[in-house]
Amino acid sequence: MFLISFLVLKELEKTEQDLILMCGHYASWEWVFILDRFVNYDIYGIYKRLSNPYFDKIIKKSRSRFNGFLISTKESIATIAKNSKFKKKISLYGFASDQTPKLKRAFHWGKFMGVTVPIHTGAEMLAKKHNLAIAFLATERIKRGYYMTTFEKITTTPKDYENFEISDIFIKKVEQQIIKAPEYYTWTHKRWKHKDKAPSK
Repeated sequence: MFLISFLVLKELEKTEQDLILMCGHYASWEWVFILDRFVNYDIYGIYKRLSNPYFDKIIKKSRSRFNGFLISTKESIATIAKNSKFKKKISLYGFASDQTPKLKRAFHWGKFMGVTVPIHTGAEMLAKKHNLAIAFLATERIKRGYYMTTFEKITTTPKDYENFEISDIFIKKVEQQIIKAPEYYTWTHKRWKHKDKAPSK
């Protein structure tokens, strides 16, 4: 069971601005795929395509069984650009941006849990390019089978922020959740595999 407050999302809806919803792989975050039942956005979940086509098909089918759209990271740029240009309805794009990017796409490095790692910046870059609002989704486990989800507005004016500032704000929010209750974080995705490989300045 989820206890959810949609006040922030409803306020953001009124701006008629497309929204990027950022979250970490923390607690039962995948429930976000049923958000369309509660808000007026078209829902798009951004995911990293798996190299194994069989398992990729399974993942895509399971996460797309509701009314949302599941698109790969490679499809996200074109999809957001198209929706921004030919808007029929406001869209919400869900990014779980706490995983590690490939080294060749590591544009920004920062501290995460005290370790220097590359940080995903795609959500921030797309928000600035298309003037999308940004919010953070936090999920907290109350007890077995019960979760509380809250939404926090980060900004509706992403271009007012310095480059990578929004990405740093996001990763700090994920870190705060982990510190509070580390047992609910998904530790299996090798988040620190590129630790301390930041290029020298």
